[in-house]
Amino acid sequence: MTRAAITADPIDAAGVMARVASDSHGATVLFVGTVRDHNGGQGVSGLDYTAYEAMALDELDRILAEAQDRFAGTAVAAVHRVGTLAPGEISIAVAASHAHRASAFDAARYVIEEVKRRLPVWKREHYLDGTREWVAPGIGAADDDLVPR
Repeated sequence: MTRAAITADPIDAAGVMARVASDSHGATVLFVGTVRDHNGGQGVSGLDYTAYEAMALDELDRILAEAQDRFAGTAVAAVHRVGTLAPGEISIAVAASHAHRASAFDAARYVIEEVKRRLPVWKREHYLDGTREWVAPGIGAADDDLVPR
């Protein structure tokens, strides 16, 4: 079963989790990224994700392989969506499983952080005022909940 995918179809989060299922793993973590209805103080009505799909898939495979190397015994999977998405739709799902929860959490976090940093996928936001703008990778509302205080 393929563990990395770039798709124009809606993402089935449970299906991504199934890709990492194992009777020997007591912990499974699922990260689901969804389209927000706002960014940078502006209302967002949707966005377009576009990618050089072959390159993006190769990079996603590398990121998953790195996570499995860093967190031995971990199974990981990720699916990233392309196309036009509305607020609330899933743009990415990352699943990780391991015998223990810490490695599952660490692997999932590693994958999503590397995807945000390295994956050649670009987004163009559609604002409520009718304008559209390409958003640089890593730019947007801060993930304050991810920053230790």
